[in-house]
Amino acid sequence: MVHGQGSGIVWGLTQALLLAGCGREASPPAPRAGALQPSEIVVKIGQVSPLTGPQAHLGKDNDNGARPAVEEMNAKGVTIGGAKVRFDLVSEDDQADPKTGTIVAQKLVDMKVAGVIGHLNSGTTIPASKIYNDAGIPQVSPSATNPKYTQQGYKGAFRVMANDIQQGKVLGEYAVKNGAKRIAIIDDRTAYGQGLADEFEKAAKAAGASVVGREYTTDKATDFRAILTSIKGRNPDLVFYGGMDAQAGPMVAQMKALAVKARFLAGDGAQSPEFIKLAGPAADGVIASSPGLPLDKMPGGKGFTDRFTAKYGQIQIYAPYAYDAAMTLMEAMIRADSTEPAKYLPVLAKTSRQGVTGPIAFDDKGDLRNGPITLYVVKGGRWDALETVGGEAAAPAAAAEKQ
Repeated sequence: MVHGQGSGIVWGLTQALLLAGCGREASPPAPRAGALQPSEIVVKIGQVSPLTGPQAHLGKDNDNGARPAVEEMNAKGVTIGGAKVRFDLVSEDDQADPKTGTIVAQKLVDMKVAGVIGHLNSGTTIPASKIYNDAGIPQVSPSATNPKYTQQGYKGAFRVMANDIQQGKVLGEYAVKNGAKRIAIIDDRTAYGQGLADEFEKAAKAAGASVVGREYTTDKATDFRAILTSIKGRNPDLVFYGGMDAQAGPMVAQMKALAVKARFLAGDGAQSPEFIKLAGPAADGVIASSPGLPLDKMPGGKGFTDRFTAKYGQIQIYAPYAYDAAMTLMEAMIRADSTEPAKYLPVLAKTSRQGVTGPIAFDDKGDLRNGPITLYVVKGGRWDALETVGGEAAAPAAAAEKQ
């Protein structure tokens, strides 16, 4: 018996060598019926935001928002297509730079990610979206609000917060309703800042205000005294800024130092704890909007805030939306019973679910349906909600906490 087995092995080795000598590779044996399969498959999901530079605090907020969603889903032991799935979040740094954003997008495509959460900024999201679209990879942004992102006709482009057409209209109408007749506008020339400022200007003019000046800066600047001195000479009631907190904070502090009497109004890019820190005492009384409900009014807000702050500290702005973007993406795969983008994309487009931030459903462009906008004011070193415009009634908190 032993001798017979040895002869068989020698013959088998001889045949394999002969095949190799002829330039052919022996095919691996077919798996036996009942053989053990790999215990799980790994599904990569990209997350892109600025993890370095002046906006790193916002980028890390997005990353930290998406990460618990992936951890919670993995803890459930999800099975898709008959196999156990482990989701792996791959975070990349686009430095809030459009060119870097496209490089990072191509890197994720080459890694064969199943979907992308991001980017944070409209200026990086819009150019990156073409790369994802060409590769057929769905993208859900938690925070890019420029309307152009979803107006390009890309079937895989979605966002889980209201856009700047909605936000700019609310801000413009609010400014005029509260006595602003002479308005100066500054923007940072990014897709987000300029886009929001354009929408604000349209709404403010339509409501009867006069724009007495439009000035420009960049998303890297820190000294705004020349711009503010020019604006001061035009005697505006209100200064509107389209841009992020890294510029808005120092701008408000410099307005106070130059004795510019105008009120200051901004959008979601400035509505962060970091803005208050950068502006110092000058922050008091500043008003800014943010798409969505206040954290304490979100259906899953309290539970999310408790879990997030225990692990990562203070929420900046977009973490709950990053969580919802990740959950929405993964749940679409589960409902489609496939992690292949072409198969789960139609299911993603028909999403109707209760998120931490509120109801999530997309229109035919990929925009969030009926997204609310909330206005906030800085009082005593914190943002207090003033009013919420639009949106749907939230589901009971108890139901939403079961995320």
